Amino acid sequence: MADVAHRAEYRPSIFNPNRFAGIVDAAVPWLAAATAITFAVGLYFALYASPDDYQQGSTVRIMYVHVPAAWMALFTYMTMAAAALSSLVWRHPLADVSAKSAAPLGAAFAFASIATGAVWGKPMWGAYWVWDARLTSMLILLFMYLGLIALWRAIDDPVRASRVAAISILIGVINIPIIKFSVDWWNTLHQPASVLRFDGPTIHSSMLIPLLIMAFAYMLLFTTLHLSAMRTELMRRRARTQRIRAAQSAA
Repeated sequence: MADVAHRAEYRPSIFNPNRFAGIVDAAVPWLAAATAITFAVGLYFALYASPDDYQQGSTVRIMYVHVPAAWMALFTYMTMAAAALSSLVWRHPLADVSAKSAAPLGAAFAFASIATGAVWGKPMWGAYWVWDARLTSMLILLFMYLGLIALWRAIDDPVRASRVAAISILIGVINIPIIKFSVDWWNTLHQPASVLRFDGPTIHSSMLIPLLIMAFAYMLLFTTLHLSAMRTELMRRRARTQRIRAAQSAA
């Protein structure tokens, strides 16, 4: 039994920071290539192969950028929430690295969703912005991302920053179902869900397929950038540890 425990303790794992960095080095170039190819295919279908909407005309093509960005803004936050839970409960060495690296990406997706939604909303609603429940809750999500980024930068102690950020992330999860179901709970200008529905998508396949391809491209983009950011964060923390040890040795 002791031998089994010994082998289990030292068994290589992709979640070991050093081994993880090596895997990222090998995977990122392939992921970047897959991302570029998928975006090229998705944009071709979105801009040329998909039809105009009978009411919105070619303006509907903003959907292929706006909707995946909104999906990824929510997905990124849930990824951070899973990492925060892992950090608090299991003290996983990569959990805080994952959450911290994902926050700027989530902020970018949320901003892209709001910006493209404003461009789409002007011809549809006659205004770039209305205090709609969906739009307001998405704006709150953007502020949550920015607040978490500021929190990590404001606290020098990584352990304390990790704990405070993890608790804040888990509290903020309450905003995710509000964003998702706001169009069902309140009377809003924003159209109801047409893809992620319990009774299946209501959007035609000629528009659904390009939308799903673009969503997959966004997912690949997030994965590529997230892994790269995690690798950079690991290098930054390793350098910080070395500086502290050098300072202690000099003292």
